[in-house]
Amino acid sequence: MNKQKIIGVIGAGDAGEEDLKLAQAVGEDIALRGYTLLCGGMGGVMEAACRGAKSQHGTTIGILPGNSKEDSNPYIDYPIVTGMGHGRNVIVAGSSDAIIAIGGSFGTLSEIAFALRLEIPIIGLKTWDVSSNIKKAQTPEQAVKLAIGLIGSNT
Repeated sequence: MNKQKIIGVIGAGDAGEEDLKLAQAVGEDIALRGYTLLCGGMGGVMEAACRGAKSQHGTTIGILPGNSKEDSNPYIDYPIVTGMGHGRNVIVAGSSDAIIAIGGSFGTLSEIAFALRLEIPIIGLKTWDVSSNIKKAQTPEQAVKLAIGLIGSNT
C-alpha cells in the first residue's frame, strides 16, 4: 500500500515574525513537493505553515489539544480533536514521517523529544539544539529537502 507521506511542522503558537515567515515558506514548499503537512492545528508557526501549504493547494492535518474542531486555524483540512492538551504532542511526533522544527518553546521541545524517542527524523530551523540527531537547515527550502531525503532513507 502506497501511503501519502507526512511532514510535521512544529513551533510556537506565539511565534515572532521571522519564524512565521519561515513557517509559511516551509508550508509552501511541502505542498509544492506533494507532501501532506501535519501540525498542532493552532496559531503561530502552525497556522503560518498551513497558510503556506494551502496557498499551493496542499493538504493539512491539525492534531488539536482540545475537544472542538472549531478551535483549529482556518487552514486545517482535517482537524483531529484529542482532548489531550500537551499530550497531543506525542501524536504529532508519531504521525509524522519527518518533522521540521521552527523556533519554538517548551511545547516544541517536548515534540522534539518524542520524535527523538520514536526515531522520527527531525530538521531544525532556528530551533532547540539538544541532539546531534537534529539535522540543521539554514533555509525553508533546505529544511524541506532534508526532510524528504530523510523520509526516503527511512522507508
